[in-house]
Amino acid sequence: MAASRDPRPGHSEEPDGGIGDRWPGDRLGLPERGPGSLAPFGRRVLALLIDWGIALLISTMWFDADPIVTLLIFAAMHIILIGLLGVTIGKRLVRIQVVRGARAPGPLWATVRTLLLLVVIPAIVFGPDGRAGHDRAAGTTQLRM
Repeated sequence: MAASRDPRPGHSEEPDGGIGDRWPGDRLGLPERGPGSLAPFGRRVLALLIDWGIALLISTMWFDADPIVTLLIFAAMHIILIGLLGVTIGKRLVRIQVVRGARAPGPLWATVRTLLLLVVIPAIVFGPDGRAGHDRAAGTTQLRM
């Protein structure tokens, strides 16, 4: 019996019958490049560094660079801005948006995502779909704008 072929363009079958990945985000049905494609790792890291720098600047100006306050400012920025707008300042500058489905994740999923980001390990472990653990757990995707 012949294996059935996936009618979607850009998908190839693997010997085990699974659907192969031709580019990051292929499994999610995202385009290979351009707006709406999976955001590259370098942009994600740059956005994270920009956001951390902003949190550190605020903490330094008003709280003597207290590391706990810096972390709380960083977390609050992510929960509020990603939850409501789908972007932080850093993500906006590097043209990345975070979506859950077709819109901003909302405060609950932004909180789940941010708490896992702060744990670090889920943020550096990537799955076969090209998303990090904190994004997979929250059902979010970081896309190019």
